[in-house]
Amino acid sequence: MSYVFHRNPKSELPYAVRGEGIEIVDQNGKRYIDASGGAAVSCLGHSHPDVIAAIKRQVDALAYAHSSFFTTQAAEDLASFLAERSPGDLNHIYFVSGGSEAIEAALKLARQYFVEINQPGRSVFIARRQSYHGNTLGALAIGGNAWRRAPFLPLLTETHHVSPCYAYRDQAQGESELDYAQRLADELEQKILEIGAEKVAAFVAEPVVGATAGVLPPVEGYLQKIRDVCDRYGVLLIFDEVMAGMGRTGHLFACAEDSVVPDILTIAKGLGAGYQPIGAMLASDRIYQRIVEGSGFFQHGHTYMGHAAACAAALEVQRVIERDQLLENVRARGEQLRAELHQQLDGHPNVGDIRGRGLFVGIELVADKNTKRPLDPSLKTHAKLKAVAKEKGIMIYPMGGTVDGVHGDHILLAPPFICTADDISRIVALVCETVLDVLPVPVDAKL
Repeated sequence: MSYVFHRNPKSELPYAVRGEGIEIVDQNGKRYIDASGGAAVSCLGHSHPDVIAAIKRQVDALAYAHSSFFTTQAAEDLASFLAERSPGDLNHIYFVSGGSEAIEAALKLARQYFVEINQPGRSVFIARRQSYHGNTLGALAIGGNAWRRAPFLPLLTETHHVSPCYAYRDQAQGESELDYAQRLADELEQKILEIGAEKVAAFVAEPVVGATAGVLPPVEGYLQKIRDVCDRYGVLLIFDEVMAGMGRTGHLFACAEDSVVPDILTIAKGLGAGYQPIGAMLASDRIYQRIVEGSGFFQHGHTYMGHAAACAAALEVQRVIERDQLLENVRARGEQLRAELHQQLDGHPNVGDIRGRGLFVGIELVADKNTKRPLDPSLKTHAKLKAVAKEKGIMIYPMGGTVDGVHGDHILLAPPFICTADDISRIVALVCETVLDVLPVPVDAKL
């Protein structure tokens, strides 16, 4: 009997007893390739000796000191590392313990900023449908994951949602990427005007959408156009890079690929690679200075913010990624991953779309390729894919509700940055076996 309150209390989970590179080993000695990085977390794989040594050094010296009394060299060094590499003037780093906390900090900072500049009427947030920003109440309120939100709707603050940038389903035939991007930007502008620009605090978006919709990269010009709309009406732009950031797309910050700088940015998963719980909010000079010159106090905080051991772990993770030029590997292995998936699965009647950036890849599954009709939700295809893959010794991240919170199934892949070409080919082979087991190809069809 387990006394741990698991998310799914009816499930019986194997015990993870050790990690070795891109694999996790259970109590029976069975090995699992971590092709999803857990939840796009384990970017350096498991048991990296340099990171473990850095944690030990920090714990030997000091594990924890409350941030209202002290700073630490680990926190200062990590903040400097990130500020020197962040886009634009995102130079002020606020450390927390995970992605949801980072989003909560971003929402509160955006609100306080407008209070500080004497625009207290700005309290409304706009986000996108089919997004995910975390599970705390503020993060859940702005998120567009209908299934996660549903039980808690009476507790959530008012938030408005616009369309995601979902080219596979929503870009019209014959419509260019720039025209599609403009249509989405126009929708955001209309929503701001409908609410009243004087009431809107911020627009929140994942530059590359993660788990809810199965890795949706923006089309050309989209992020710049929404930046322009926000600037036009004095609305802050918040980018949620909790899943897509810290190298996952092949760039340390996902928005850098599109040359767009937000006012506030959040990171977490790949920041510490799972070696310690950590997340961060990055704020622009303009916002930070208004707090400093105004009340002089950010009215927010958590017990474990700036945790010394967590900061030491994250700093070493980032140093290893830079030292070993792993972002180059992410780009190369990402191209390989998508190319091999296309080669093996493009002919499958239930594979509708293969998309992504870097080692952040989504496979959308459909009942009919021509109409893009989703699979019947009652089949729970995503759950079957996860179970079959696990039996085969590979961890993937499938989800349902891809299209609208109810319909649609996808597989998310986010393997570690340390993967070799052979590792990627093994992952592709096992993913293809899994898809064929769950969704067999008719005998008269050809892959």
